Amino acid sequence: MANFLSEASEIQNDLATIRRQIHQEPEIGLDLPKTQAKIVAALDGLGLEISTGKSLSSVTAVLRAGKSDKTVLLRADMDALPVSELADLPYKSQIDGAMHACGHDLHVAMLIGAAKLLVKNKAELSGDVVFMFQPGEEGFDGAGHMIKEGVLTASGRKADTTYGIHVMSSSVPTGTFTTKGGTMMASADEIHVTVVGMGGHGSQPHTAKDPIPVAAEMVSALQLMITRSFDAFDPVVITVGQFHAGTKANIIPDTAEFQATIRTFSPENRSRIKTEAVRLCESIAHGYGLKAEVKVVEQYPVTVNNDAHAQFVGKVAAELFGNEGYMEMPHAIAGAEDYSRVLEAVPGSYIFLGASVDKDVTKSEVNHSPRAMFDDSVLYRGTALLSELAVRSLKEM
Repeated sequence: MANFLSEASEIQNDLATIRRQIHQEPEIGLDLPKTQAKIVAALDGLGLEISTGKSLSSVTAVLRAGKSDKTVLLRADMDALPVSELADLPYKSQIDGAMHACGHDLHVAMLIGAAKLLVKNKAELSGDVVFMFQPGEEGFDGAGHMIKEGVLTASGRKADTTYGIHVMSSSVPTGTFTTKGGTMMASADEIHVTVVGMGGHGSQPHTAKDPIPVAAEMVSALQLMITRSFDAFDPVVITVGQFHAGTKANIIPDTAEFQATIRTFSPENRSRIKTEAVRLCESIAHGYGLKAEVKVVEQYPVTVNNDAHAQFVGKVAAELFGNEGYMEMPHAIAGAEDYSRVLEAVPGSYIFLGASVDKDVTKSEVNHSPRAMFDDSVLYRGTALLSELAVRSLKEM
């Protein structure tokens, strides 16, 4: 039997080097040629079947064991964020306005490590492994693009199970894994509203149709609707992040616009809130004799883990790292993931890994902060767990 924890420890320095190289050259969106090239170079010589995306800079690598018709898919996202890095690191971003503020550089390094260990221990595998290196998680639906291009059937048949790891710069103790069965992360959609009125002079509002107070009422009414129409134990979160109107204090504008993110934890509420938010905004505008142009922009569905696979992750993590190395996630979080699309099609589990640089993780900068930092000493742990999950899930399926 392979000792993945020991073998991963031996390549920890190599994984940290790869991670820091990627960190210094962050790329945003679906077109990540430099990141793609680094991944292909790191996988070179391993004997994997490597293909790259047509509509995006993805990398898909297949390890064939040829012992069964089973396949496990392991996923890492690889894109950065449009954030200017303020963390004081010797390997900080060299690209203005771009930063790996969500730890995707660590995800890539861990999956490369898993590929190396699983190739080395190919005899342990009872089926094939697909390594999914995905661009465009941060709002570009890279997973959806890769699914359309066939990543789920890259081995020649649909994957039977899937696992992915996401690091956390805060909230989870460093080196500790956590997950839960069922809903783990929220869905994410947006609502874009333009209130159309009629402009005029600020001294004579009765001669105009002022869209600003009507739009402001919609912002408040959306919050009231959540507290009075939706079950608090199946939460809905609406946050208005943009509000634009007017050019000068004494001018009533023709229009007011706002955009909000909508998060839900069930497909039922996801469908319902989209319908009711549109109805509410249109009704408020109509009540004041104005018009509301409302558009819902669908993004990512709810991230739902298979119960059995989440329990399996907990069992394997505890056996590898001891009881202190795993804790059950107490509740779902309102962040969203396009890996949810993979989990909709293939049973599996998403996993969080604490990577805070602080002993007190409650004081750490959160993911997406320009000051977020991730402790890359956890890389070998992620690599070991992915490798162990691949071998054991193929044997037990």
